[in-house]
Amino acid sequence: MTMYDITAPAAPVVPTRGRLRPLGVSEVRITGGFWGERQEINGAATLDHIASRLESEGWLPNFDLAAAGTLPAGRRGREFADSEVYKYLEALAWEIGRTDAAPDAALEQRFRSVVARVAAAQEADGYLNTRFGRPGQGDRWSDLEWGHELYCLGHLFQAAVARHRTRPDADDGLIEIARRAAELVIREFGPAGRDAICGHAEVEVGLAELGRALGEQRFIDQAALFVERHGRGTLAEIEWGQEYFQDDVPVREAEALRGHAVRANYLASGATDVAVELSDDGLLDALRAQWHRTTERRTYVTGGQGSHHQDEAFGADWELPSDRAYSETCAGVGSIMFSWRLLLATGGTQHADLIERTLFNVVATSPAPDGRAFYYANTLHQRMPGVEADPDGTSKRASSSLRAPWFEVSCCPPNVARTFASLAAYLATSDAEGVQLHQYAPASVRTTLPDGRVVALDVETGYPVDGGIRVSIAEDAEFTLTLRVPAWAEGATVRVEADGEVTEEAAAPGTVEVRRPFRAGDVVELTLPLVARVSSADPRVDAVRGSVVVERGPEVLALESIDFGADIVDAVVAGEPVESGGQVRLPLRHRASGEVADAVLVPYHDWAQRGPSTMRVWIPTS
Repeated sequence: MTMYDITAPAAPVVPTRGRLRPLGVSEVRITGGFWGERQEINGAATLDHIASRLESEGWLPNFDLAAAGTLPAGRRGREFADSEVYKYLEALAWEIGRTDAAPDAALEQRFRSVVARVAAAQEADGYLNTRFGRPGQGDRWSDLEWGHELYCLGHLFQAAVARHRTRPDADDGLIEIARRAAELVIREFGPAGRDAICGHAEVEVGLAELGRALGEQRFIDQAALFVERHGRGTLAEIEWGQEYFQDDVPVREAEALRGHAVRANYLASGATDVAVELSDDGLLDALRAQWHRTTERRTYVTGGQGSHHQDEAFGADWELPSDRAYSETCAGVGSIMFSWRLLLATGGTQHADLIERTLFNVVATSPAPDGRAFYYANTLHQRMPGVEADPDGTSKRASSSLRAPWFEVSCCPPNVARTFASLAAYLATSDAEGVQLHQYAPASVRTTLPDGRVVALDVETGYPVDGGIRVSIAEDAEFTLTLRVPAWAEGATVRVEADGEVTEEAAAPGTVEVRRPFRAGDVVELTLPLVARVSSADPRVDAVRGSVVVERGPEVLALESIDFGADIVDAVVAGEPVESGGQVRLPLRHRASGEVADAVLVPYHDWAQRGPSTMRVWIPTS
């Protein structure tokens, strides 16, 4: 694997070695389009919304109570409520970093204020948690199955990394808070400490990235120790089995992701970090095999993962019921984390394909257009019209049938916020030969290759509405420009305008490379065939056998009763989809009356934005 300078990119994931080097938020700027709009809403509305709820729900004031020594009286929220404050801090750090061309003094002050409140709650030996460790509370580390102490610290570490990489000279103290907590973790759980793991994986990811950011190998080694301890049955047996915690089979021996879908993806992400840093090819190969089987057999057409409501877990192979899809938003975020790490390690475009599918059909589906309400779970078949959520209320997790402003377990809103704020860091990479574009959005890319060559290019596109991706070279340089061609994009073409000449050729799914001495003004244009297409599931997915789904580019389309004129349970496919006037229409037969009429299909990420309705993604053909 190629070795990289780990101090360079301002990105969530910065391996010291790998096939590709990530480009950070200071090197890639999203300048508009589908994702630019969502970043703007995230920065202008979602972050304020989260801040308000963290205060009103008492989750941030818990730190004030800890500092004042009055806990447990007055503490509010679940045992993992601290982690939402840390995810919010991480989102703030990326937002400040991505907008540093026009720094927001108020945002910076807000960040520092929250850090100060967190710092005041940290104990002298580095321990930091508002739920455990004080008179009247449970002892430290006394409930490793459900207590989430290490999980919370993992999110603290990721917040500190985001701040360190975007503002390395900041004097707010967050990185020292994280360092002291990480050192405590090593004392308590290192080789000479407790032989134990956390019931919710996350500390592994946080420790590995903190070790990379600070150049502290001992933090990476502790992450490795936690990874290797999984699968030995050290956590208590529960009704859903130890696979819920990924404590039934060692990571190296597992054949697919299993158990709680968020836990599984976070653990796989941390294990990939460890495999890369320790050059452990055996572990990396095992994780790659698990990713492939999980993607093929345990992942919804939307990219969603998790088919069990009761334990928020993966089902068995091919167990993918639409109406019982849990497909937690956080599991989608975790899947992107895992896929991105494998992409950096191996360069495999299939990982970028899944990231794209999950971004458009899970992460983009969760927030409402105003950025102030969210889906926790993402069903593929809504059998009953939803009920509008109380805008001032707090919903149960998956019981919300329409997007809700907040949940008793509100892991998803700040997870969406930190993903959107750092999204530019998932668009492009570089290697010794040039730059690779993996996700498409209007963007500016400015980076320096290892030998000092400067690559500057601008991307213009209306993706995913249209399939034209125009890359304009902004500075003279000889390098290889690599563009991902999605697996669905049969018939794509690439056109090069350079030196007064124009060439055009087919671009097969995978990647297309253009290497030449580029001059400022040269253009490379990738055209992806964005037409509605009909797909069928593997016949072993019995829940949707005899049904089809309509897709257009990276977007899965959905049928809502608003457009069918009746409950969609009565809809049967009666023809091929047709595009007209910017809409995709599908001929449907009403099961009872036999009447055939066209109905508009909407992008799945837009469903339920016009009020309560029934909805389905997979539509019967007979």
